[in-house]
Formats: sequence, structure tokens, C-alpha cells
Amino acid sequence: MRVGAASSVLSPVPVATSLPSAGTIVGGLAAALVAIAVLAWLMRRYAQALPLLAIVALPFRLPISADGRTVNLLIPIYLVVAAGTLVRLLPALLARLAQRGGAAAYAGEVPRQGAGEVAPGVDARTPRELAFWASPRGLTWLLFGAVCLYALQIAYSADRVKALENIAFFYVPFALLFALLVQVRWTRELLMRCLVSLASLAVVFAGVGFVEYDRKSLFLNPKVVAADQYDNYFRVNSVFFDPSIYGRFLALVMIALCTLVLWNRNRRVVIAGAVALAWLLAGLVTSFSQSSIAALLLGLAVLAAWRWSVVWTVYVSAAVLALGALVLLVAPASLHFGLKGSSGSTNNATNGRTSLVSGGLELFAKRPLEGYGSGSFVTEYKRHSHADAQSATSASHTIPVTIAAEQGILGLAVYAALLLSAFIVLFRGAGRSPPRMAIAACFAALVLHTWTYADFLEDPFTWTLLAIGVALARQAAAAYAEDDPGTEAVATGAGAAGAGAPASSF
Repeated sequence: MRVGAASSVLSPVPVATSLPSAGTIVGGLAAALVAIAVLAWLMRRYAQALPLLAIVALPFRLPISADGRTVNLLIPIYLVVAAGTLVRLLPALLARLAQRGGAAAYAGEVPRQGAGEVAPGVDARTPRELAFWASPRGLTWLLFGAVCLYALQIAYSADRVKALENIAFFYVPFALLFALLVQVRWTRELLMRCLVSLASLAVVFAGVGFVEYDRKSLFLNPKVVAADQYDNYFRVNSVFFDPSIYGRFLALVMIALCTLVLWNRNRRVVIAGAVALAWLLAGLVTSFSQSSIAALLLGLAVLAAWRWSVVWTVYVSAAVLALGALVLLVAPASLHFGLKGSSGSTNNATNGRTSLVSGGLELFAKRPLEGYGSGSFVTEYKRHSHADAQSATSASHTIPVTIAAEQGILGLAVYAALLLSAFIVLFRGAGRSPPRMAIAACFAALVLHTWTYADFLEDPFTWTLLAIGVALARQAAAAYAEDDPGTEAVATGAGAAGAGAPASSF
């Protein structure tokens, strides 16, 4: 769980010094049960309630004060997942187990089909030249394999409590979220409703950020940080407790909105989207999240490559990178980039992340095969570098380095395979389907953000993007099979992408 960092503020938020009372716990559980019952009723009554509720709940984190610290839990998404599990997953599982051969089918055996047939609820077959691990089914197995490996490496971790917290509050509920969303049939109407919902939330959150910036105080998590970290500018975090997580959310929504603007012929929609993008860009700037801006630029570059030209996108991107590097090198200290002045250094410019990365690499070098165990980065970093509690963090702010230090080569191998599989599944054949383009561009941006900040499988957006991407890839393959039933291998390649798919355009 992340204790959100924030910029300079007016007053601190009190935190509890003991666990909640028994009455508070019972009351909270009762309220949760009532909420789950209501959500389950909505999901039974309205077919699109589950995906819409899940999408709307994604950004919300609620502060819980206990044991002398304040932690931010994604309680809304937990409630949605619990209700969805009761309504969708459990009945489906029980029905399969009740059928003859259901247990074998649940274990992964797929009944043989005739040429071109697609069994209901079963993946369309993969092209022969495409390896299993680069298929939607293979990506699903890699996701759950990553969770299993993380759980196994708790056995020798120096911080098992942290690792168990990650399993309980992130990996397990988000894996269930993936299992729920991957079964949804994502139509154009549903995707538009989800995008409008997220965009509306982003506009409101950006407004909250503007008020914070004007008042120079934060509504949530007003925690005083090191005096020399944000003494020259003020960072807003809106309702996210962390400016970088706030910036990540805005960047992902902006990439999806850009897709809508670029591939929509409705003039009113284009104008409304452009206005919203300008508003959100201003909100992103007030977060001063460099990692989020970089993620946004990468997502836009992916869209530009699809919309216009890959070659010209590469040229323009290279020019922008060169110009940015030049600005960083020659900019005066008054611009506060951190590379010049009495405290100028790359470590200062990256808010201490250079030291975290180098420390993580040192840990990896000392135990390269298996690492120090899941969730152990903070403990081992402090132990080996003699860092105090303030200089350590929950991760290295570079996910591959964190994985290398905690899980070694084994974890890195699974992580690399997962990324490669995800990029192939999301990008392969997405060129004729704007919704798939949006998902692929958002995922690329998110991955870059995790390389400069933190939280990959600990972020529900990762699982949501992958679930929708896998579902759309399956739908495209199934639609192609219907259009060309004589084809022996159902295509998911570029030539077949989006053909006849229900969400082929905006």
C-alpha cells in the first residue's frame, strides 16, 4: 500500500496511533456488505453495469488511518470486484464444474472445433506462426504466472508483511477484475460510455487541482516533505494523494480522448474533445509530473504513427528528444530543472531516483538469480545502503529495477515475457480499430510511466487495459472467422484487424 507523497502544504493531516475499534470495524463491514448487495443487484439488472462501475471506480482511493500511518486503499474497486465475483465468476465456475467434463475444461482444455468455428466463450484459435505466449490466452497465463511467482518468492522475503499486503490489496483483487472484464463484450456504445465517464471524472479532478494550485494547499494528504524537494514550485495531486499518480490518470485519459478526436468525423465531438484535452493538459502541467508528461508524449507518438506515418513520427520524436536534452543542458538554474545550481545533479533532477536505481542494481548484482524476495526492496535498500527511513521508498521508481532486486532473473524473465506478449496482443492488428489503438497507446504510455515512477501490476489500470485489449482481440478474431469461415487459422494479424468487429471505429 502506498502512503501518498505530496508537496508543500499548510497543515498536516492527523493519523491514527492505534487500530480502529471493534465497533468501527463491524460498522465498516456492514456498510461494505450493503454496498456489495446494491452493486450486485445493479449488475444483475443492467448488462453494462459491471464494466461501467469498474471503470468509474478505478481512480478512487480512500484514506484509512491505522497503526500510526495513513494508507490509501482502492475500496470502491474492491466492492465492485466483490459484487462482480458473486454475480459473474462464481455462478460461471459452479456451472462449469456441474457439467460433465467441466472440471477439465476449467483447467484449460478446449473442445476441438471444425475449421473456422469458434466455441462460445472460448478463444479463437491463434495463427500457426504466432506462439502461444503471444496470444490472448498466453498473455492471460503470463499474467497469472507473474502473480504466482510473486507469491512463491514471499517465502524468502525480508519483508513478508509488505509482500502479503501487495498480494491481498493489489494482485488478487486486480486478477479478479481482469477475469471479469475480459468476459465483457466491448461494443462501441459501451466503450464510448466508459470514455465519457473517465473524461468527465478527469475534468472534475483537474478542476480540483486548479483550486489546490490557486490556494497553494492540498485537500488530501497535506504532508510536509523535505524542504529542498519542492521549495520552488507547488505540485497538486487533486484526489490522488500523489502528483505522479494524478498525472498518470490524466495522461491515460488524454491519450484515449486524442484517439476519439483523431478518428471521429463528428465536428461537435472533435471540438468538445479538443476543449477537454486543453483543460486536462493544463491540469497535467500543475502536477509537475515529468514521468506523466513523458508517458503522454509516447502515447501521442503511437497514435501519430498510426494516423499519419511511422517514419515521420520517429523523425519528429527524435527531434523533440534532442531539443529536450538541449534545453536541460543549457537551461539556467532559475528554471529549477535540478541540473544546475548549488545542488544540481541528475539525482536532484529526478528527485533522488538515480540513487534508488543504482541501489537497486547493486542489490541485483549481489543476488542475481532469485533476488531478495517479494516486497523486500525497502528493507534491503536500507540495510545495504544504510539509508534512513526518509531516503528509502516503497520501490526504486523504476519497475524493472525493483523486480530485479526483489525477484532476480526469474522475475525479470517473466516480466519481459509479459511485456512482449502484451505488446504483440495489443498492437497486432490494431491498425483498423481505433478502440484497440487507444488501448495499445495507453498501455505503452503506462509502461513508460512505470519505468520512471512505480506501480505496474499494483495499478488497476494495467489489468483493465490488458483485459479490454484481450477482449477486443478475441472479438476481432471471432468476427474475422465469421466473415471467412473457410479460413483454417483465425487471424489476429494486421490484415484481419477489426474486420466486422463491433468496436471497429469511434
